[in-house]
Amino acid sequence: MIGMLITLTCSNYGLSLCRLSNLHLNIVYCFLNPLELRTLLSGQEPEWCIYRELNHMSTQLQSYIQGQWYAGNGKASPLFHAITGEEIFRISSEGIDFKAALEYGKKKGGNALRKMTFHERARMLKALALYLNENKKNLYALSAATGATKADSWIDIDGGIGNLFVYASKGRRELPDESFLVDGNMEKISKNGTFTGHHICVPLEGVAVHINAFNFPVWGMLEKIAVNLLAGVPAIVKPASSTAYLTELAVKEIVKAEILPEGSLQLICGSTGDLLNHLDCQDVVTFTGSAHTGKLLKSHKNILDNSIRFNMEADSLNCSILGPDATPETEEFKLFIKEVVREMTVKAGQKCTAIRRTIVPENLSEAVLAALSERLKSTVIGDPSVEGVRMGPLANKMQVKDVKEKVRQLMGVCEVVYGDIENVSVVGADSERGAFMSSMLLYCKDPMKQSEPHSVEAFGPVSTVMPYKNTGEAIELARMGKGSLVGSVFTSDNKFAREVVLGSASMHGRMVIINKDCAAESTGHGSPLAHLVHGGPGRAGGGEEMGGVRGVYHYMQRTALQGSPTTLMKILNVYLPGAKMKEDAIHPFRKYFEEIEVGDTLVTHKRTITEADIVNFAGISGDYFYAHTDETSLEGSIFEKRVAHGYFVISAAAGLFVDPKKGPVLANYGLDNLRFTQPVYVGDTLQVSLTCQRKTRKEDREGQIPQGVVEWYVTVSNQKNEIVAIETVLTLVACKK
Repeated sequence: MIGMLITLTCSNYGLSLCRLSNLHLNIVYCFLNPLELRTLLSGQEPEWCIYRELNHMSTQLQSYIQGQWYAGNGKASPLFHAITGEEIFRISSEGIDFKAALEYGKKKGGNALRKMTFHERARMLKALALYLNENKKNLYALSAATGATKADSWIDIDGGIGNLFVYASKGRRELPDESFLVDGNMEKISKNGTFTGHHICVPLEGVAVHINAFNFPVWGMLEKIAVNLLAGVPAIVKPASSTAYLTELAVKEIVKAEILPEGSLQLICGSTGDLLNHLDCQDVVTFTGSAHTGKLLKSHKNILDNSIRFNMEADSLNCSILGPDATPETEEFKLFIKEVVREMTVKAGQKCTAIRRTIVPENLSEAVLAALSERLKSTVIGDPSVEGVRMGPLANKMQVKDVKEKVRQLMGVCEVVYGDIENVSVVGADSERGAFMSSMLLYCKDPMKQSEPHSVEAFGPVSTVMPYKNTGEAIELARMGKGSLVGSVFTSDNKFAREVVLGSASMHGRMVIINKDCAAESTGHGSPLAHLVHGGPGRAGGGEEMGGVRGVYHYMQRTALQGSPTTLMKILNVYLPGAKMKEDAIHPFRKYFEEIEVGDTLVTHKRTITEADIVNFAGISGDYFYAHTDETSLEGSIFEKRVAHGYFVISAAAGLFVDPKKGPVLANYGLDNLRFTQPVYVGDTLQVSLTCQRKTRKEDREGQIPQGVVEWYVTVSNQKNEIVAIETVLTLVACKK
């Protein structure tokens, strides 16, 4: 028996999607609590079981709107198990007041997020990541219904959680402990510096609407909300219907955690209705999916009329290029074969970054086709719960139909090297009832003249091998995809890698160069990373996601400010050169973190540089560079006479501004932005100005003195009031509490 329906009645617990040995228990309407279910199953709580509370035994998915779970009314659409083909859920968003949902997100979620600093939002993301990491077992169990193998689920679930961790770290390390961003440096726009310019970035006061694809129901949500939440903008997530049940479960876990401010995350299971009609210029729409659907959304009248930010990440015809040096006996050849097959079979090829075009040297075509075919033969297709199965089904039968139609188009100009479009042998399942499809390897003999391999994408386990005669052809073939998310190059020839990258980078959002030197730690062709931009030009949508803190700017408004340095300093809470300083009788190093204010300044006493200073520093440091020690070698140099070591100047400056007594300053934390702007000669007299530029409170840790980092803007001037050195000194300063 492939599947069966069981109803258990007792307490108040809900749906379990189960698999017991080879018997599929696809839907279990049970009203058992976990203890009662374990008792029923001989005291064992199976890994394959998840619990879900139901309302009136309904299997209809729920949306999370305005702080409440809501099952849409009206006619609901069925959702099917990818392996068995049986109906497991129904979905509808009918009855949702989308305008009210937007207003709720803006007022409730947006107001709460904007009151938080980047560091507070980053700690929130970390807490959420830790919680999901501890409670991901149920997500893995339900992910099996999408046809995902354990490895597929790891990419989706752990990959999504990993994005939260990355943005939590970047928020704390790279962004200020403020609710806004100071962007770039001050622009001096008047002769005397009394009228200056600067840029500030503040969170948009709208909602990020994420319309996601079916292939990564968890990662697709988490990779996007990590960025908008860090930026201080709430989100409404609309997952693709066919796998929305996994997104719904993830949101249930998030809501249960009570970590995010209410209103910062809402979920639509079903159609977006008239949602897009109510957006305004403060909102952002992101879309992941087919280029056709993306274009329809991007051209929505309201999006155009209100200049609403729209970021599109569309499926593209990504390529992988084998270098001419990578012959069959090389490590690069083996890595290439392994990667192409992996990209064809992971998630059954349903990845926006999968390798659709396999570009190889003409003289290596036969070897590549043979090696790929041999490796594909060893890929067992079937129920991922069965040992040995390496590739599961596609998401649903509609997807299978679409992929087969695209393959038939490709077969008009390509020959089938491996696979059968009509038949597939599967293990542990029924190939007719499930959404199974054979891997398909095609060969296009003359790809420079055929347009189909560069325009038709079969979004499944399909790749087309195409030969090139020289480096120029390889570059042209890579470019013929008309915009891709990613391209990869497998070569140990750095000259070839440079030519290919510089020749085709304009058509790719990301390029990966893999050889034996980096293979062990490489994340591979198809893995977008939170640290790097994910997106691409042309067919790929023309957008960018993630990219570290670059992604945060997508949800912020950059505004140019103009005014006096002092006024801008008070607005930005950062000292700007030319702003009024505040000198105090108390040395700034005698103040606790809370007592120091931006603009607090110390102007030191003076010190005259002697020849003995230069000689002694050379002896201590071992720096006998000619300009410091050999006056006879100065002819033709930029120096008039022997010059003091730059690092001695900085050391002497520290001696001028440091208060030697024990106090709130715990340690020197480092130096930034050091520049030597004028030479210092024997007889020059130095004076230092030390000004608090910025303060950042560090997170309290058990057993550690509460502390913060103070950045000091330091200028060293000579007797002519010429600045000879500039630096930013960082100190760890104790807090009062």
